[in-house]
Amino acid sequence: MGTRGSTRTRNHNPGLAGGGAGGGGRYHRPPVPNLRPPKGTDDVLPPESRTWRQVLRAWDDWSERFGYELVMTPLFEATDLFERGVGESTEVVRKQMYTFEDRGGRSVTLRPEGTASVVRAYLNAGIQGEWKGAYSGPMFRYERPQGGRRRQFWQTGVEHLGTERPTADAEVIELGYRFLVDLGVPGVEVQINSLGDAVDRPAYVAELTAYLEARRDQLCADSIETMAVNPLRVLDCKTCAPILGDAPTPDQHLGTEAAEAYEEVKARLAAADVPFVEAPRLVRGLDYYTRTAFEYVGGELDIAQVALGGGGRYDGLAEEIGGRRVPGVGLAMGIDRIIVALGEAIPAAALDGFVVTVAGRNAESAGLVSQLRRAGLRVDAADPERSVKSQFKAADRSGAPTTIVVGDEWDEGLVRTKRMADGTETDIEIQELAAWLS
Repeated sequence: MGTRGSTRTRNHNPGLAGGGAGGGGRYHRPPVPNLRPPKGTDDVLPPESRTWRQVLRAWDDWSERFGYELVMTPLFEATDLFERGVGESTEVVRKQMYTFEDRGGRSVTLRPEGTASVVRAYLNAGIQGEWKGAYSGPMFRYERPQGGRRRQFWQTGVEHLGTERPTADAEVIELGYRFLVDLGVPGVEVQINSLGDAVDRPAYVAELTAYLEARRDQLCADSIETMAVNPLRVLDCKTCAPILGDAPTPDQHLGTEAAEAYEEVKARLAAADVPFVEAPRLVRGLDYYTRTAFEYVGGELDIAQVALGGGGRYDGLAEEIGGRRVPGVGLAMGIDRIIVALGEAIPAAALDGFVVTVAGRNAESAGLVSQLRRAGLRVDAADPERSVKSQFKAADRSGAPTTIVVGDEWDEGLVRTKRMADGTETDIEIQELAAWLS
């Protein structure tokens, strides 16, 4: 190749700088990419992911027990859905939404919560009457990351639509409580309140506004801004809480129907053996709630992550987003916070067994692994070409409680098992192995 061609080739190679080999040129490595996840997001890997899988499976189990079928909605929606549904006065809409314009010039938002999307899907599908759905997936809010509070976080929830019966409120509250208790979350407390109906609000809002105006100079800037749009949101401000101890509360202004519904919710919870405490200042953080509001509190958590989940009734939400009137009640659980609440709890083993293969038994080992998996067991195996010692190390790292050795015992219809916790070895008949592992 001529000199001109050689020079042209080097100049077009971004990995080369300077002249040719005789010119002292040096190879420059491309910059190392940032391999960290974006701020406020996390990679969840084993063994931590075992706890996540355990929690999410428990959620599927409990939501199915209560008759809630799976609903899947888009990760992003038209921005207007959340502005109208969640409420323009909320911190979520004012400060936390991930909103952007797509290539078609449409304003879309990564979902900050699940209820508005599920209600939209119900309306879009033309569903009529009572209906129950459960969802699970990531949500997105731009806020200061801390333990149990991330910019991408995982939320599970249920929505019970098409009914105003207080029994639905109690059922939803019980579902969340049973789920948390079954997981072993310590110090779970159910807090409930009633926000009253739309007809009850004007008198209460007027009294609360007068109370807040008298203390305007003591309120934080956010509360002063919020007060002009929705005074109830000020009760949710942690900064202003010390000066609002004697503020009027929604339960002091309930109409007859709202008061009767609240009493029935409490009676139903008592009948279902769900302990609760009344929290008169509980208002929740979203504008769409009416009547019942509730939270699940983890008594042993830091104050910033004390709420593990919550929800309430939202009879006017469907109309707010442009649909017909559809009463509803639901809950949302913060899985990130629940994981924090579980602390150092040891997750269940990821596997039921791990297969180690002696030289010459590759075919028998592969067949056994397939047989056990088809029997419903969680089984893995190391590369059979590796030494037995190396395979045992892999078995130990897997966390499986039992190692199954496929060796010369196979000719007698047996495999040797080893309990990893204490080293106990037992020969088991191959045909009995699945039942024994179970």
